[in-house]
Amino acid sequence: MKYTKLTLITLAVAALMTACGQKDTSTTTTGQAAQKAAPVVSVITAQAEDVDVTNTFTSNIEPFATNNIVSQTAGRIVSIKAEVGQKVHKGQLLATMDDVNLAKTRMQYVNDSTELARLTELYNIGAVSQSDYDMARLGLNVTKKTYENLAENTYLRSPINGVVTARNYDKGDMYSMAQPIFVVQQIQPVKMLINVSESLFTQVNTGMELDIETESYPGETFKGKVHLIYPTISSATHTFPVEIICQNEDQRLRPGMFARVTATFGTNHHVVIPDIAVVKQVGSGERFVYVLQPDNTVKYTLVELGMRLGDRYEIISGLNEGDRIVTEGQVRLKDGVSVTVK
Repeated sequence: MKYTKLTLITLAVAALMTACGQKDTSTTTTGQAAQKAAPVVSVITAQAEDVDVTNTFTSNIEPFATNNIVSQTAGRIVSIKAEVGQKVHKGQLLATMDDVNLAKTRMQYVNDSTELARLTELYNIGAVSQSDYDMARLGLNVTKKTYENLAENTYLRSPINGVVTARNYDKGDMYSMAQPIFVVQQIQPVKMLINVSESLFTQVNTGMELDIETESYPGETFKGKVHLIYPTISSATHTFPVEIICQNEDQRLRPGMFARVTATFGTNHHVVIPDIAVVKQVGSGERFVYVLQPDNTVKYTLVELGMRLGDRYEIISGLNEGDRIVTEGQVRLKDGVSVTVK
């Protein structure tokens, strides 16, 4: 009886080990088959198209002109006629200074005019010498210019159409000449200054149109033109300044705003592919794509990227029109791997 039980136990253990061995062999075979299965990928055919050659520059919007409204002499401010933010026109009265000196000079001007009129009559009949007559005329001219200068510095007017951006004194203050009474800026048009690479020196022309974008108006593009090209190139930065103007008819652009200026310098006929096809090599800045070969293997190909065009990239070098590019399934790929195309 003991012999029979021992035999049965031995047979059962042997059967169990045989079954486990068969199961392990089956699992290993299935895994090997899965590893050998070709990765499934999606591909597209690379197409070439005309791509604008653009450069974007950063700048700050500046007023086209800035005028500090001051008087040539210190004195009491009698009246203030404008406020910060107010639009003013050329010749508009902004402030009045104490006019005591102006009144004295006006009286002198009237007296000199009367005296010259009297001497003119006498000169015409030969009763006054030429030198006395000339002296009287010169004196009147000097008084006239003095009067006009004092009037200009007593009645302070805006020399441009613009906006008052600063007022540093109040009515009744003693003007000390330390700061301007007003600052008036012309904001129609506005201007920007950009620094352009010397490699583009021959491609920038006066009147050339550019696109302007700002943080204040996201999604909106304003039009500008090259107004002035500086004639020299910096030896330190190898750039040259270019002044851009924007007409700013609605006066929405204001001095101090940050701006991006985009200029187009012709077009290039280059291959353009989806950005999902581009693979970045870990640890480097290089970019690659997988190119499908005639034998259904893939080639790991180095490419040079150009402009980003939405969800696509311009390819400067590394691909040819007609190449078949992998766009999905790159995770399992290596150079030379056979693939299955969807």
